[in-house]
Amino acid sequence: MPLIDLPLPQLRAYTGRNPRPDDFEAYWEEALRELDATDPRAEFVFNPVLDAPGVECFDLWFTGVGGARVYAKFLRPTAAARGGKRAPAVLQFHGYSGHSGDWAGKLAYAASGFCVAAMDCRGQGGRSEDKGGALGTTQNGHIVRGLDDPDPKKLLFRQIFLDTAQLARVVMSLPEVDPARVGAMGGSQGGALTIACAALEPRIRRASSIFPFLSDYRRVWEMDQAKDAYAELKTFFRHFDPRHEREDAIFTKLGYIDLQHLAPRIRGEVLMFTALMDTICPPSTQFAIYNKITAKKDMKLYPDFGHEGLPGEPDITFNFMRGL
Repeated sequence: MPLIDLPLPQLRAYTGRNPRPDDFEAYWEEALRELDATDPRAEFVFNPVLDAPGVECFDLWFTGVGGARVYAKFLRPTAAARGGKRAPAVLQFHGYSGHSGDWAGKLAYAASGFCVAAMDCRGQGGRSEDKGGALGTTQNGHIVRGLDDPDPKKLLFRQIFLDTAQLARVVMSLPEVDPARVGAMGGSQGGALTIACAALEPRIRRASSIFPFLSDYRRVWEMDQAKDAYAELKTFFRHFDPRHEREDAIFTKLGYIDLQHLAPRIRGEVLMFTALMDTICPPSTQFAIYNKITAKKDMKLYPDFGHEGLPGEPDITFNFMRGL
């Protein structure tokens, strides 16, 4: 098999290169306390966008840390379709700089009895608010957003990770949802946010993460893959630390938002999909996450594929979520 990364036996033992800050656990415990103190003020507005028998659609708005209003599409089976029972739910997360997608793409789950919540990340291509002091979006650059602030709590992905947990809490609190049967899913950045959500909200029962982003930043740099989705790492160094005098401090600070370090907190079952020719999110960075997960887990490998659609993945994920 051609190699763009470590041989598979080494990947199966790989545990990452990016440093973990000494106060990592305290950092995230403080973050969760901030989330606990944030009233989500969830608002559901009926949206007649789809003529889909047995399914209702809503615009969902909730408040995340820092006061940002975060948007998600929410679909649920009607009360008649649920037969008066509580339904399982799936949370869906999108790729970097994108948005939650079209409503119709969620119908397979909603028509099969699931409630579905698909979140727009703050500051990206959807409707969620980025509290940056101006109306509008920043679109990308979010890995390095807050990196030069003395306070590591200003890292933007800290707030986005917490948004995933807030969404889970909102959905789990709904009278039509069975809080013990909630899953999360997504690819690339969505795969990363799936891991973050399952780590920060331990009641997530199943998580399907497709080639997750936001892991092992130093490994990305050392492989010369700080381009495409990770291009802002190279841009940041070129503009703000051209001689890499702060390299260790920068990668250590990025460790707060490195999914490999959050992975041990996961309690639900994890299904991961990894393409071994992926140059966008290199396989070793994904194995760094997977190898630190202590919960029940499985990985589906695609030896000849890169960061692209993986044949059979949607069907496998659907059947996995049917087990909620």
